[in-house]
Amino acid sequence: MNFIYLGAAATLVGVPAGLAMTDANSQNVMTVSLAFFLAGLVLAARRWPRTVLIISVLTVAAWRSAALVGAGWVWPATAAAVLTVLAGHVRTAVLTSAVVLTYGLSWDYATTQHSTDWVFAHLGGETLWVSAALAVAIAWRNNQGWQELQLGRRRAEERVEIARDLHDVVSHTLAVVGVHLNVALDAFDDDPDEARASLRLAQQVRGRAMNDLKSLVGVLREGELPSLAGLERLCDQVRAAGLPVTLNEFGDAVEVPAPVATAVFRVVQEALTNTVRHAGATRATVTVRYAPDGVLVDVRDDGRGADQVTDGHGIAGMRERVAALGGALTAGPGGQGFVVCASIPLTNP
Repeated sequence: MNFIYLGAAATLVGVPAGLAMTDANSQNVMTVSLAFFLAGLVLAARRWPRTVLIISVLTVAAWRSAALVGAGWVWPATAAAVLTVLAGHVRTAVLTSAVVLTYGLSWDYATTQHSTDWVFAHLGGETLWVSAALAVAIAWRNNQGWQELQLGRRRAEERVEIARDLHDVVSHTLAVVGVHLNVALDAFDDDPDEARASLRLAQQVRGRAMNDLKSLVGVLREGELPSLAGLERLCDQVRAAGLPVTLNEFGDAVEVPAPVATAVFRVVQEALTNTVRHAGATRATVTVRYAPDGVLVDVRDDGRGADQVTDGHGIAGMRERVAALGGALTAGPGGQGFVVCASIPLTNP
């Protein structure tokens, strides 16, 4: 809408000024009347851009042919042509301008007393003006289209990130709750107190998961991201499930960008979830090293390390998340258990 008003104002001011400079015999009443008529048409360009353009150029051509104005074939309708391009009708704007300029060249050549050089000079200048205006409009529209494509790509990436985060939160919670439920089931007959305690812990983990999901909704609504301060609470959840976890952090995490912090948190979460669900481990160690140029994450356990690693959704998601930040992730047997190692630069190359 702002372009409509800007085009109308430019027409209202520019047409009389332009005709005064290019036509020494211009009549003020005619030029002002033409300016008001073309400006009024521009106001309707938002709904009928092509119709406004055609009526505008036909009006200018009629006034020019009738000698009501002594200069201009297309340029008084520049605003209508530009708005037509911005509305997506590039071909209409270009072809209409070309046809009218060709007609104007023929008319001036056949009816005026000026020399051929004068005719070509005036029409050439007008052609350059209209071509430049259309070129700028096309470039601006293409740039807007590119930005929309980029916005669509970012939204698609955000949806992938949301899917990963939901998978991480839900799978981690189900894994921990599953451990507690298994303990409660085994102890239900022999040790009711232990069964109740396990069910109580499962309920607590469920409550924490609900908070995590609320935080994820906060990410969607406010753009907030998980904090590295949550690593200790994450490890506490796994410890409550019966797996001792040691968290070692070295360096300063203050300068870690939010996307890297999110990736570190999710890598640790997914690795510990896999350990609880599949490894049969008795302990796990999480090491995070913060350096000026990147973050190194190392999660290892003493469980069963598979000889061949198959990328499930979890490992593939970790690898894609890290790769998107310019880093690399490896996952496989190491020493007496399974090792997940990720290196993430602080600046995306």
